[in-house]
Amino acid sequence: MIAKALRAGLLAALFLGHAAWAGQDRGPVTNLPLPRYVSMKAAEGNVRRGPSLTHRIDWVYKRRDMPLQITAEHGHWRRVQDRDGAGGWVHYSLLSGVRTVIVDSDLLPLHTRPDPGAPVAAKLALGVIARLGDCGPEWCHLSAGGYKGWGQKTALWGVRPDEIRE
Repeated sequence: MIAKALRAGLLAALFLGHAAWAGQDRGPVTNLPLPRYVSMKAAEGNVRRGPSLTHRIDWVYKRRDMPLQITAEHGHWRRVQDRDGAGGWVHYSLLSGVRTVIVDSDLLPLHTRPDPGAPVAAKLALGVIARLGDCGPEWCHLSAGGYKGWGQKTALWGVRPDEIRE
């Protein structure tokens, strides 16, 4: 009886843990949702026209921690795009699951609490890359350059508008 209840609770927890991904496409390799956000692990990464070393290099990403959106998977390759919509195929070893965002508005105030009336701890310039922490419906906790605080989600690229992170 107890084992049956535990099994039911575990299944419910697994289902609820993936409820945010319900209805999303899944990658054929990782079974993770597509699209999804990741970051550059390497300081430099070749972006290719196709998913193999024989495909031409179109350009090189040269910014560690830059957030990217994975839009497709093929073997060890991930098709990514940046905030400008540019992209191509990158080897998975160059990517990290650590979440970062790019500040998409100039002088984004970082508040001490997720409240527009809270004191401002710092202001982040347009294009700053910040580590992404918890996110509610409107605010995300960020850290960049030794500063921490809460910023408006609408001023960030690298997090879905409906994404909740705890």
